[in-house]
Amino acid sequence: MSIDSFLGRVTEYILNPIIVLMFVVALLVFFWGLVEFIHKAGSEDGRETGKRNMMYGIIGMVIMIGVYGIIRITLATFGIDTPEYIRGL
Repeated sequence: MSIDSFLGRVTEYILNPIIVLMFVVALLVFFWGLVEFIHKAGSEDGRETGKRNMMYGIIGMVIMIGVYGIIRITLATFGIDTPEYIRGL
């Protein structure tokens, strides 16, 4: 097994599903914060909790986009063609 196929398989079967899962979790945290912010608009503590959850969700999404970018840069650095399943994300 060459390094190209090994990195491709690790990326396809391990890293990409983890990235997608974590992105979905961050998106859910963001929307939970949004719902909490709207639902508890009358309470200062509720609004602050909602804002904090929305911020954590945004930070999580930015981190996952950064990880995806690092993977693409790493594959390009080693001269490995970016597989179709990564280009489609």
